[in-house]
Amino acid sequence: MTSADTPEPATLDPRLPSPLQEIGDDRFERHGVRLLLKRDDLIHPELIGNKWRKLVPNIEVAAGRALVTFGGAYSNHLRATAAAGRLLGLSTVGVVRGQELADRPLNPSLARCVADGMRLHFVDRTTYRRKAEPETLDAVLRAAGAEDAYVVPEGGSNAAAVRGCRVLGEELRGLADVVALACGTGGTLAGLAAGLAPEQRALGVAVLKGGFLTAGIRALQERAFDARLGSWSVDDRFHFGGYARTTPALDAFAEDFEDRHGLPVERLYVAKLLYGLATLADADAFPRGTTVAAVVTGRPFPER
Repeated sequence: MTSADTPEPATLDPRLPSPLQEIGDDRFERHGVRLLLKRDDLIHPELIGNKWRKLVPNIEVAAGRALVTFGGAYSNHLRATAAAGRLLGLSTVGVVRGQELADRPLNPSLARCVADGMRLHFVDRTTYRRKAEPETLDAVLRAAGAEDAYVVPEGGSNAAAVRGCRVLGEELRGLADVVALACGTGGTLAGLAAGLAPEQRALGVAVLKGGFLTAGIRALQERAFDARLGSWSVDDRFHFGGYARTTPALDAFAEDFEDRHGLPVERLYVAKLLYGLATLADADAFPRGTTVAAVVTGRPFPER
């Protein structure tokens, strides 16, 4: 399929701007904090939340070329890229961390990628860690038969994605004092902060251990905008052991939130965000009268 034949992402009827929903929750209200949910999970049933905002700008730059991207065995980013390929008629290749996985039955996440037409290429963990090095990347692309593909980085965070996420901040201008979201690679926060008004601030809740996000977000903004923009910070205290880790306490919190508000809570990102915000509110980290908007960047993928 040529780029001229490729459907435009707009033909997928995204719900933009995404809805803003006020939530009555006594854990915030008793501290004088108003909680809003920015429902990016409702943008599109398969290209959910920040996946839409980060992938679509890259798809437009790719101009019909095959997409190759990277992720672990349960990567939501791989699933979203595969879904985008199916919906838009694009070839996709997923480079998966862990050569040992190639000889095992596919888990449901990777099986969904294959069902959506993604071709998987497994690499050992040492190679995966070095994937950003030009020589290693070239070797991986050759081995995957994807030399001419457009490369989307792990998590989808690059300059194009950051500029796409700036629109999220623009949609929230003047509507909240603090805009918070869960962060993996930091690309969504980098763009969000650039789009907010000067009096607003963005708060990232890290879902990985390591404390490396601040430097990464600064670098992403430099690449996208040639400057650090907006007021933003990262809180590293609510990762619950790291990426893809949960605890009984986090699960109990998420189940309670679902019961209270009828909202499916994705565990690896959104639950950690909401737990962090409730903890901060309980510690009076937000002055009374503060409006906090929590960006719901995802929800459990449909298993079709």
